[in-house]
Amino acid sequence: MIDDLLTMTNVFAIALKQKQYNTYILSDETANSILEVVPERGGIATSWLVEGKEIFYLDAERFANPDLTVRGGVPILFPICGNLPDDTYTHKGVQRTLKQHGFARDLPWVVAKEVTEGCAALTLVLNSNDRTLAVYPFDFQLAFTYQIKGNSLEIIQRYTNLSAEPMPFSSGLHPYFLAPDKTDLRFEIPGMQYRNQSTHKKGYFTGVFDSTLDEIDVSFDELTGLAASVTDATRGLRLTLSYNSSYAKLVFWTLKDKDFYCLEPWTAPRNALNTGAHLIYLPPGASCEMLVRMTATFF
Repeated sequence: MIDDLLTMTNVFAIALKQKQYNTYILSDETANSILEVVPERGGIATSWLVEGKEIFYLDAERFANPDLTVRGGVPILFPICGNLPDDTYTHKGVQRTLKQHGFARDLPWVVAKEVTEGCAALTLVLNSNDRTLAVYPFDFQLAFTYQIKGNSLEIIQRYTNLSAEPMPFSSGLHPYFLAPDKTDLRFEIPGMQYRNQSTHKKGYFTGVFDSTLDEIDVSFDELTGLAASVTDATRGLRLTLSYNSSYAKLVFWTLKDKDFYCLEPWTAPRNALNTGAHLIYLPPGASCEMLVRMTATFF
């Protein structure tokens, strides 16, 4: 009996490996699950293996070029999701420039905590600085904890307003999931209608997307549940994405000739910093927490 209990005990570890960037490798050795996180490249998770199989897509060439945004892994969106008209917004009568998806995905984050008991968890922190204040006049602290156990990855987020006034923001995650054959994907999304981001036309969702289109960029703006799932028959993979109620919408994006699709939880739509739609106004000194969980099951 004791031997059986020892066999069932998960073994967790965190290692630091010097690649082009310092890379933290979280592992659940029992489940053969590994997560790679690169703090200085936007605090991004770049690879997630479950049962030794890759879940994320990563464009290695873009990742290697610090002048380009990363296309792959799980980029962090803050303090906006999507883009602003002409990349501009107005706050208290002052017009400022903020590029698509904000700045969190481009800045170096700092490791604050490592945990290897009960799970493998790594907490990263991003504080406001002169670069952020130039485009977003609020003092803040973001703390993101990546936690793996078994076949699940949790991204626990804490947003703190260190300013003397309410801090408006939206946030999101932009995971790129590996899918070499997108013709075999079936989706269960808690929304009957989606809106095309280019044409603004609405369509009814049937559980599949047309993989012959050059690009698909749609948003589900009226969610009826807190989880979506994707079945990839080619890979024998069922992926579930769950999130807390802060996330008001899901965005789906893919390109025809690329081996990925993105299913992105956003708290607010594009241009929310101008329109105020679903924008979070965090009181001075206050914090809020959000959670996104991914579970990958091979069958």
